Amino acid sequence: MITTCKTKVLSLSMAVSLALTGIASAEVTDKDIANDQMTTDDVVSYGLGLRGQRYSPLDKINIDTVKEMRPVWSFSLGGEKQRGQESQPMVKDGVMYITGSYSRVYAIDVHTGDELWQYDARLPDGIMPCCDVINRGAALYGDLVIFATLDAKLVALHKDTGKVVWKKKVEDYKAGYSITAAPIIVKGKVITGVAGGEFGVVGKVRAYDATNGKLVWERPTVEGHMGYIWKNGKKVDNGISGGKPGQTWPAELWKSGGAAPWLGGTYDADVDLLFFGTGNPAPWNSHLRPGDNLFSSSRLAIDPDTGKIVWHFQTTPHDGWDFDGVNELISFDYKQNGKTVKAAATADRNGFFYVLNRENGDFIRGFPFVDKQTWASGLDKNGRPIYIDSNRPTDPSKSKDGNKGSTVVAAPAFLGGKNWMPMAYSQDTELFYVPSNEWEMDIWNEPTAYKKGAAYLGAGFTIKAINKDYIGVLKAIDPKTGEVVWRYNNYAPLWGGVLATAGNLVFTGNPEGYLLGLDAKTGEVKYKFNTGSGIVGSPITWEMDGEQYLSVLSGWGGAVPLWGGDVAKRIKHLNQGGSVWTFKLPK
Repeated sequence: MITTCKTKVLSLSMAVSLALTGIASAEVTDKDIANDQMTTDDVVSYGLGLRGQRYSPLDKINIDTVKEMRPVWSFSLGGEKQRGQESQPMVKDGVMYITGSYSRVYAIDVHTGDELWQYDARLPDGIMPCCDVINRGAALYGDLVIFATLDAKLVALHKDTGKVVWKKKVEDYKAGYSITAAPIIVKGKVITGVAGGEFGVVGKVRAYDATNGKLVWERPTVEGHMGYIWKNGKKVDNGISGGKPGQTWPAELWKSGGAAPWLGGTYDADVDLLFFGTGNPAPWNSHLRPGDNLFSSSRLAIDPDTGKIVWHFQTTPHDGWDFDGVNELISFDYKQNGKTVKAAATADRNGFFYVLNRENGDFIRGFPFVDKQTWASGLDKNGRPIYIDSNRPTDPSKSKDGNKGSTVVAAPAFLGGKNWMPMAYSQDTELFYVPSNEWEMDIWNEPTAYKKGAAYLGAGFTIKAINKDYIGVLKAIDPKTGEVVWRYNNYAPLWGGVLATAGNLVFTGNPEGYLLGLDAKTGEVKYKFNTGSGIVGSPITWEMDGEQYLSVLSGWGGAVPLWGGDVAKRIKHLNQGGSVWTFKLPK
């Protein structure tokens, strides 16, 4: 561990000094996390509640007052380690906890914006993150701040000092594993996925005892791999199978099948299930792996006590476009024919919006949420895509030279109709607010073979904008009808999360640097403030001393400038940064 001098000085006296300044905080409990969505004085879970709705009942900042909102402090992450800042802040008892690029963690006094401590992970030279050196946030539990690193470790820090309490290796970074997602805490367990699908890893969801880091269970997400639980420190095969090898995979390809659950998960207490999405099958060249390739590009419902897969829903069987299936599955209820439907919704990278029964995974409805789709003509009665065969990249082994298949134009592009950036659901409007992108790609297949720690794609691509005037579109979508109630077009791609509030507002940020506040019912822009660098983080709001605050990270980066092809030219002038901005209304 590398700590700043400031951290070393504070390490022995931090608890005393925090108490004297009135910032000493109570421990975060399971009850605190379970009630997070409706407790307005803190934010102690990723998604402002384990369901991930990103909705706050606060309404002091509303469509009438938001024009008066102004910054009260800005905190710089410092140094030359900028790149994409995709973190969601956490707030507990006057302290904000954020993660930064290159696996850093900061504790900040929310009254003043002063740094309390900083932790910098010691990263090896050989890390292999596919999509920038980002981190999306930490988890709070007890007196711990728990986060994951780019070399695939979980680290638990003491909330008052930033000192390491426990550290666990989750996977081998030399094989291509990394972790960028915020872990979640359910029933005292810290639960995390892994990234690395572009390197032919085997995706896994793992649960650890949050207090000491001991492994509780492991659930591989590629069919054919067995799940395990740990009892008294020993691995026990309890018969929790992930299917037989080779059922939906040819030969030995299931051994390097990808399906990485790299975005993290949500949890719904009503049905007592974790919901994790899985990434692309490996390699991208689908002709090498005929079959549905379970459980890639899927949503999985997992028993939080054992790791058993209770049900699964595959959005892109035999994925040949790198559409993945990791996007968050958000639980919500709605009335139909006088009955409450326990539903869950997801906006997939493949351009379809899905509504499922969260109790059993049954398909309720689905519809396109992007303007252009070329790979499928629709969904059948079970939610399975109806493929347009001519728009699958062709088999390179059947080309004249055997080195490159023919190029097809596919929409959406592989970065998706919606990527990682979390949408929000308003309990007031009953709409989902989806940060989407309108782009397409030239894509072709190439020969490839698995080698540990090497890129395992078998495809080439170039992303292109569809429209001259915009790529990003924030859309308000009715999940009961598929209607796009309103849309806000943005010149650059949208890559940041969304927040909905009872103040009839929707907040998000754009790469141009603006924090935007929009009317939740009409999409009219009610507020704009430029933070100086692109926003790819997720905003939060909370209440302190009777006042409503709003915070967001600013710092341009992420996958778009790295993988964006022709689109990257549109945003090449945007400046990197690293800061947290906090706003409120004047007294």
